Amino acid sequence: MNDFYHPYSPIISNKVSVTKTSQKVFKPHSYIAFIAFYELIGSDNTFNLVTVEDTIRIPPEKFNEPLEKVALEQLRMKYVGVIDDELGYLIAVTNVKVSPIGKIIPGDAATHHKVVFSLLTFLPKVQEIVEGEVVEVADFGAFVRVGPVDALLHISQLMDDFISYDEKQGVLMGKETKRKVSVGDKMRVRITAVSMSKGAGFGKIGVTARQPFLGKIEWIEEDLKRLRGEEQKKIKE
Repeated sequence: MNDFYHPYSPIISNKVSVTKTSQKVFKPHSYIAFIAFYELIGSDNTFNLVTVEDTIRIPPEKFNEPLEKVALEQLRMKYVGVIDDELGYLIAVTNVKVSPIGKIIPGDAATHHKVVFSLLTFLPKVQEIVEGEVVEVADFGAFVRVGPVDALLHISQLMDDFISYDEKQGVLMGKETKRKVSVGDKMRVRITAVSMSKGAGFGKIGVTARQPFLGKIEWIEEDLKRLRGEEQKKIKE
């Protein structure tokens, strides 16, 4: 290999700096060829920020463009939209820093540069309580947007009531409670199942609202108001 200095590169250090607290080493699967050191923003958080060290290929037709701009494009194509068993959904690439010194491999006109960047990930966990917006309603249930994925809230997990589906209005409604769910409603749910496929894909998340203080945000507020009223009544008695 020969060294190659990119004319549009900023002068930066190609050493990776990792905070000592909560330091972990990520061992990638064979389908993702990179070495990553990552620090979680709290071990129980669904959204995490990962610091990654990788090597990117800059094709010769991109030599006249700013190096960090090209690097960002290459990294987005490689990572964004991928699902990893340990990191979860890879959502966004940011804070890209590229070494101005690249390597030239015999038989390849491109240059290869070390790069350090931040990767935003989403790792759903069973039993975790999350909030999201209803984006679709069907006769079998509703889909709730949780992070970058639409989680299935099956009709059997919606509420303790007999539920009917009004196709014209796009509404799921309880027979006794008259509570309704439609597109745009804000829901608080608990994750009950997570299935993530490797590589590029969507994976599947199952959620429930059939537990105390879960469901449509308006229902939760109504229930809390009712409980406060009952408590105040008991105190007066």
